[in-house]
Amino acid sequence: MDILNYLLTAFIYLALLSICYGQSPTKQIVVIDPGHGGSDTGAIGVNGVAEKDIVLSIAKKLDSLNTILYDSRFDIYLTRCSDTLISLRDRTWLAKGLKADVFISLHCNQAVNKRAKGTEVYVDEKQKRYTKASIRMGNFIQDELHDMLGFRSRGVKLANFQVLRQTTDSCPAVLLELGFLSSIDEAGHLNKEEKHNGIGLAILESIIKNR
Repeated sequence: MDILNYLLTAFIYLALLSICYGQSPTKQIVVIDPGHGGSDTGAIGVNGVAEKDIVLSIAKKLDSLNTILYDSRFDIYLTRCSDTLISLRDRTWLAKGLKADVFISLHCNQAVNKRAKGTEVYVDEKQKRYTKASIRMGNFIQDELHDMLGFRSRGVKLANFQVLRQTTDSCPAVLLELGFLSSIDEAGHLNKEEKHNGIGLAILESIIKNR
């Protein structure tokens, strides 16, 4: 087989793989990680809402909006699609196995101070290949959440979270705290479906601006 036929065969094979697995070579692969799940509820709001349920709903809304409003501009994968507990290692392995272009872990905050409010974005504390890109991504997310939804920004911060530690060498990776469930106001907002749509839309716009 000459080199031209070899390259043509390889291209057809990759195209078939893309069809089978829903991926396109021209699309960004985005891994959305709804934190917690199963027996790990995460934070419990003052209104009784569980962090694990909020972030899963937001992740699903984000995926739907990508299809409905953005004509499937991104190949989006969720680390969990139901109320199950997935290990932190498996969450990062998925991103690495898919060769993700972006990794975003969704969480909600909680504090003893009931007046604490706002969103925070965390990036890995070590200087890695995609640290600068992660910080840039975090700033875009904060800006969109503020401009579109009026969320107060508490800034982009450094942390030693496992999901960031194990992905930032592979792609831009951020962990997003979407507000405080210990706040009556923010727990109420985060329990509304329209807010989930708004957050999903803000994150998608952030990814587009970060390209």
